[in-house]
Amino acid sequence: MIERHFNVPFVAALALREKQIQQNYRPVIAVHKWFARRPGALFRALILSEFSGRPVNENYYHSHQLPNFRVFDPFMGGGTTMMEANRVGCSVVGADINPMAWWIVRQELLDLDVDAYLKSAQQLRAHLEAEVGQFYRTKCVNCGNDEARVKYFLWVKAAYCGSCERDTDLFPNFLLSEDVRHPTNVFVCGNCGELFETTNRKAPGPCPHCHRHLPLERTAGRNKTKCQHCNSPVSYPGNTVPKHRLYAIEYHCDDCAARADGRKGRLFKKAGPQELAKFADAAERLRKIRPKFVPEDAIPEGDETERLHRWGYHHYSELFNARQLLGLELSCRLVAAVKDERIRESLATNLSDLLRYQNMLCRYDTMALKSLDVFSVHGFPVGLIQCESNLLGIAGPKGAPVGSGGWLNIVEKFAKAKRYCIQPFEIRHEGSRKVEVPIPGEWIGSCRNGKHPPEQREIKLLCDDSSSTKLEGANFDAVFTDPPYFGNVQYAELMDFCYVWLRKLLGDSMPEFRNSSTRHLNELTGNVNMGRGLDHFTEGISRTIRHAVLKLKPGSPLAFTYHHNQLEAYIPLAVAILDAKLVCSASLPCPAEMGASIHINGTGSSIVDTVLVCRSTGSFPRRWLAQDAAGVAEIVRRDIESLAEAGLTATQGDIRCVCFGHLTRLAIWNLRGTWDSKCPVTERMNVISHWFTKFGGVGAVLTALAGVFSKANREQNWMPGSVLRETDGREDEISF
Repeated sequence: MIERHFNVPFVAALALREKQIQQNYRPVIAVHKWFARRPGALFRALILSEFSGRPVNENYYHSHQLPNFRVFDPFMGGGTTMMEANRVGCSVVGADINPMAWWIVRQELLDLDVDAYLKSAQQLRAHLEAEVGQFYRTKCVNCGNDEARVKYFLWVKAAYCGSCERDTDLFPNFLLSEDVRHPTNVFVCGNCGELFETTNRKAPGPCPHCHRHLPLERTAGRNKTKCQHCNSPVSYPGNTVPKHRLYAIEYHCDDCAARADGRKGRLFKKAGPQELAKFADAAERLRKIRPKFVPEDAIPEGDETERLHRWGYHHYSELFNARQLLGLELSCRLVAAVKDERIRESLATNLSDLLRYQNMLCRYDTMALKSLDVFSVHGFPVGLIQCESNLLGIAGPKGAPVGSGGWLNIVEKFAKAKRYCIQPFEIRHEGSRKVEVPIPGEWIGSCRNGKHPPEQREIKLLCDDSSSTKLEGANFDAVFTDPPYFGNVQYAELMDFCYVWLRKLLGDSMPEFRNSSTRHLNELTGNVNMGRGLDHFTEGISRTIRHAVLKLKPGSPLAFTYHHNQLEAYIPLAVAILDAKLVCSASLPCPAEMGASIHINGTGSSIVDTVLVCRSTGSFPRRWLAQDAAGVAEIVRRDIESLAEAGLTATQGDIRCVCFGHLTRLAIWNLRGTWDSKCPVTERMNVISHWFTKFGGVGAVLTALAGVFSKANREQNWMPGSVLRETDGREDEISF
C-alpha cells in the first residue's frame, strides 16, 4: 500500500531531478506539448507502492509485469498515469474532455514502426527543401558562402505615428545577443539599423557605423514610445494586426563552424535587400497556391485570448507570417498524401507540435540564443521582438540539429520518444554521474511483436466528460490522476492554437474533432470569461470523483496530486472526497514543477505537490492524526526534512502547500461522520471553510513552525539541503 511503501525522500529526489530536464528522463513526453506534466517517476512510484507489495526504493529500478491490475485516470491530460501504468502491464482506462489531450495520449500509446516513420519524415523534409529551402538561405558576411542557412529571422513590431504618418520601430531595448553563448554582445543600432558587437553590455558606446549612441529615449515600454522619425509620442497596440519589420538574422555557416572563436558557425547580420526579397517571394508564392489547410477560424473570446484581441489579432491565421503559412500549408499537403495511417497521424502530430515555433508570437532568448516557443509561458505572450525559426531545421556536420523549431528537431524528438516506448529506461544518479538503467521487459503501447511473443494490453481512451462517461468492464484497482487546479491555465484556449490546424488536416476522419474548439462547457477550470467560479469547480470535481469511485474496488486508492497557493482552492477537493464517502489516508509531499520555469523562478510560488491518497477503508499511521496546530506543524516539519534529504530546500511557498495538504486531510477525517452530501454546494464548501477557521487555518500552523517557516526563503532557490530524516520504526495505525 502507498501509505506503507511510498518513500518521500527517495521519490522526491527522483522527481526533483526529472522535472529539471524532463525530456531526458521521460522522452515520451516529446510526442507533443502538454502543460504542467507531473513527474513520471512520481506516478511510477505510486503504482509500485500500491501494487508491488514492497517498499518503492527497493524495487523502483526492477522490471515489473502487473497485468492483473486495472487503473483509471479521469483527467488524463498529457497521459502520465496512462503511460506509467501501461508500462508495467496494467490495463488502463483514461478520459479527458479535451480532444487535444485525447489525441496526444493516443499518439503516445499507439505502436509505430519508427524506421518507416523516419523514412517518410525524411522524404517530407526533402520535398520541403526543394520547395522552400531557398527562403532559408543567406550569404555569409564572414566567408562569402552563399549557402549559409538562416536559423532565426528577427522581427520588430512597428506602430503608426499619426504626426509624421510613418511607422516607428518598437524596440524594448537594442540588445540582440548576450556574451554568454556568444563571444560578444550584439546590438542593433536604433539609428541606422546596423548590427555591432562589443564586450561592454552596460556601456556599448557609439555605433561604429553611424557614430551615434543608442537612442535609449526611444525604447518602447508600457504601451508608449517616441517616433524614431519625428520624436512625437506614439502609443500601441492599435486595433489592427501589428506590423513587423525584419531587421536581423542569426545564421549558421558550415564553412565558419570550425573557427576557434567561440562562434561555432553562429553569426548575425542585418537583414538586407536579399532577405527582404526572399520574404516577398514567399508571400507571392503563398498567394498563388491558394491555401487549403490554413485555418480560417476566428479567435474566440477567453481569459487567455483577450490579450490577442487587444493587439488586433482576431483570426488564428493572423498569428503567422506569409513564409510560415507557406511552409505549413505545403507541410499539410505532404502529410495528407501519406498513405500509411499511423505514419500520417504521427506526422500530423509533428506538424501540430511544430506550430509552437512557427508563429509570430515566439520570442528570442538573447542569452540562450534560441527561439522561445509560444507556450514557454502558459499563455499567449505578445512581445515586441519576434523570432521566426527555420521551418526545415538545420543539420550539423554529424546530423545533429543546429538551433530549434524546425521539422528536423521535431522529428528527432518524436523518434526518440517512440523508441523509448519500445525500450524504456530510468536514470540513476551515482555521485555526479547519470547512469541510464534499462528496464528489460517493460514497454509502452497496446501491442508488442518482434522477438517476443505478441502481447496485447488493454488501453481505452475516452474523449468525454469524466463525470458521466460510461466506464465499462471490471472495477478499477486504483484511480491515479492529476486533476485540474482551480484558476489554472486555460489549457483549452491555448490548445485551440494547435487544434484548428490538426482539425483542418485530419478532422474528417476523427469524430473526436467534430467541434470547432477544444473548449467545453463542462471543463473544470476557473474562467472569468465563462463565468466559472469556485462553486462550479467544486460541483464538477465532486461529480467526477463520485463517478470514478462507483467503479473503484472497496479499499482501493484514489490518489491524486494537487497544489495551489490559496487554502480555499483545496475546499473543492475536500468536498469531493467527502461526497464520495472516502477518507484521506495520506498527504505526501513531492516536487512536481520545474523550479527554473519562467512563471516560477524567482517567485514565491511552490514547486511541491501534495499527493492525497483516499480510500473507503484502510489504515494509516497514528502519528499522522494531529489534534491541533502544533501537531500539524510537527508533521510538516518531518515532511520538510524528507524534502531536504531529497535535495530540496523548501521555500515559504512550499511549506504553505505542504500545510494545506495536511489541513485538507484532517478536515476530511474530522467531518466524515456528520457530512451531508445532499445539501447545496455552497453550504458544503462553507462547512469545510468553517473547519479550517476553527482549527486556526494555515496561520496557526505556520506560527507553530516558528523559525522553520520564518527562516525559509520567500522565493525559489536551488541550493541542496543537508538535513537527514530520522528513520521511524514500526508505529501504531488507525483503521477506518
